[in-house]
Amino acid sequence: MTIDDIRVLVAADESRTLELKKSTGELKDGMHSACAFLNTEGGWLIFGVAPKSLKIVGQEVTDKTQQEIAQALAGLEPAVDVHVEYVDVPEYPGHKVIAIHFDGWVWGERPHTFHGCPYYKVESTTKVMPHDMYDERIRAYTPKSYAWELQPADGVAMADLNRQRIEGCIRMGVEGGRIPASALTAPIEETLSKWKLVKNGVPTNGAAMLFSDKVDEYPNFQLRLARFLGTDKDEFIDNQRSEGSFFDLLDAGMAFFFKHLNLSGRITNHSLQREERLEVPYKALREALINSLCHRQWERYNLTNSIAIYDDRIEIGNPGVFPPEITPETIKNPHDSYPYNPKIAEALYRTTWLENWGTGAKRIIEACREQGVEEPTWRRDGGFITVTFKRPTKSSLEDHVPLNVPQNDSDVPLNVPQNDNDVPLNVPQNDNDVPQKTKEVLQDKIIGYIRDNSTVSREDIAAKLNITSKTVGRYLAKIGIYWEGHPKTGHWVIPDIKQQDNDK
Repeated sequence: MTIDDIRVLVAADESRTLELKKSTGELKDGMHSACAFLNTEGGWLIFGVAPKSLKIVGQEVTDKTQQEIAQALAGLEPAVDVHVEYVDVPEYPGHKVIAIHFDGWVWGERPHTFHGCPYYKVESTTKVMPHDMYDERIRAYTPKSYAWELQPADGVAMADLNRQRIEGCIRMGVEGGRIPASALTAPIEETLSKWKLVKNGVPTNGAAMLFSDKVDEYPNFQLRLARFLGTDKDEFIDNQRSEGSFFDLLDAGMAFFFKHLNLSGRITNHSLQREERLEVPYKALREALINSLCHRQWERYNLTNSIAIYDDRIEIGNPGVFPPEITPETIKNPHDSYPYNPKIAEALYRTTWLENWGTGAKRIIEACREQGVEEPTWRRDGGFITVTFKRPTKSSLEDHVPLNVPQNDSDVPLNVPQNDNDVPLNVPQNDNDVPQKTKEVLQDKIIGYIRDNSTVSREDIAAKLNITSKTVGRYLAKIGIYWEGHPKTGHWVIPDIKQQDNDK
């Protein structure tokens, strides 16, 4: 480095990547800035320049000066290997400018401290790093030691996990080819242990988030739901708060969408059948909600996920951060996966609730494009990541025939569609009014409920599907499912089903 290089650097004045000190008499403060550079974007620390006038004056450099600099650098942890440059100042014979460059922080590296205290840069100012930022970086550096999802669950035992739900997820994973068939007969504890959701016989926070029926110790296991009047938060039409584990919150969120978004239908030209859909594709909304629950920062116990529906848009928010490799602008581009909670994400992937990591945004956008809906946008604001869907205008829905829209929670089917073949179920009570595709979905869902719980009552099935108990009875008879044993202690029996519908 030459004095001309120094002049070019100094001319830009102090910034996020440049700190000027008059002499090594300010060596301690200089090391605070050095630590901040190491924890931010890197930068130059230069001694021998007056910060206010930017005059390059240099200083005398002795063996003692060099020893003091070396000793000061030794106070940085982890240790850094930097080259200290001493540049002659022609205007001041015998004086030298001392210049040291520090590389910036890279995601996954341990954060630096100076004498035990971490610093970082805010514009041109050096500040002590906040605890949450430091903890986040420590977590990234040693995820196995500090990850929230891997810590033992507080007050949750194996008996508090919903075994029927776990068994249902395992079955889905086996049917989807992502879990070996042996898992169907293996002890649940063994499978959860393989997924790193059980540690020394105790469920982890990740297991509690996915499957626990006991959520009293987790105030963050909540979902705020609001339908606002207009385009701001001044007045709301509906304001709710749901609590529970992952699947409870997913059901609650999807039910809220079905309650407050327009459900429409049209006759397709190629099949002359009625096609039913939400104004914003439920597949896109479901994927966005799953991602918000899967990848949020669950350790931030005082914050909750949210769904806000306005006249013109839908916002799904979660406490979280974008990985350094992804920004709100680049998330729409092909990218690798950087799950914030990899064990939760792995379990959801194996059970087919989550697709290949890194493709969520792509599937959301594709679903919107297929329906002719504007693709969503992502942003990070105030510690939250928010995905925003624009609601279609009235004119864009004119070619659709409005269907009966649920007006309250009791009208909303709580079993959320699980795949592309599923359709929203606002089901008429007369079979003659039910589209053939909806009949097939109803039949599959009734079978699924009974497979999950062979003693479920006909009334409970009816409540889940928002149809009458009598209608459930007709479907049971049609499928051939019958009750065996005592009315109170018996169970449903499902015969071998050929998946053949007499109405086809």
